Amino acid sequence: MLPASPGGPGGRDVAEELRGRTALVTGGARRIGRAVALALAEAGADVVVHYHRSETEARETVREIERLGRRAWAVPADLRREPEVRTLFAEARRFAGPLQVLVNGASTFPASTFAEFTREELIESVEVNAWAPLAAARCFVGQVEAGAIVNFLDTRVVGYDWGHVAYHAGKTLFELFTREMALRWAPRFRVNAVAPGLILPPEGEGPEYFERLKGGVPLERVGTVRDVTEAVLFLLRAPYLTGQVIWVDGGRHLLEARRG
Repeated sequence: MLPASPGGPGGRDVAEELRGRTALVTGGARRIGRAVALALAEAGADVVVHYHRSETEARETVREIERLGRRAWAVPADLRREPEVRTLFAEARRFAGPLQVLVNGASTFPASTFAEFTREELIESVEVNAWAPLAAARCFVGQVEAGAIVNFLDTRVVGYDWGHVAYHAGKTLFELFTREMALRWAPRFRVNAVAPGLILPPEGEGPEYFERLKGGVPLERVGTVRDVTEAVLFLLRAPYLTGQVIWVDGGRHLLEARRG
């Protein structure tokens, strides 16, 4: 269930369910973003699939959503450029009408160490992993009366990631922004997050990438994309939740802070 409209007792809900609602998923062409877009369609939503360079994958995702009986559109944007963020939402509204759901799924995950990460790498991570989704959320809340946002964090924001230091800094800043969004935009908008752990290996890595890591997860196994999509759908349907993070990580976040 999406959040209730302001206006006190008796106010009409924006939606009883996702059916017939319209969502925008950034990074919706590939990997977990694609899975979220398809899960929303299966739940009855129409979906705007944002992509940057993955046009072929975006259009295939659109076709798959249409095969599910829902409407879908592929819209490109470089989210590092704020004018393109604004254009993305203008185009989405032109195609689909008002949006009720935003899923901030786009991110970048380059390797970088504490000893060697550069100013440019840090700036790029902040632009893509923190500033861009904030800019998208600002556009979203400016075009509808009420709605719901789900942001993608990372299980390691409570600890450290010494192999992806710039990425970690960007995601940690985005966690702060998520809490601030939830406070500043209540009660008209609910803002929550999911923080995946071992779900999909990084680009270029195979399943063996996780074999040496899953022993450090309390549940001692790798999660699935469906674990993530179910958490997203739960947050969108939970009318009294805002400012929450669901750790889809088998309990890994419980250990991150003390590992260092």
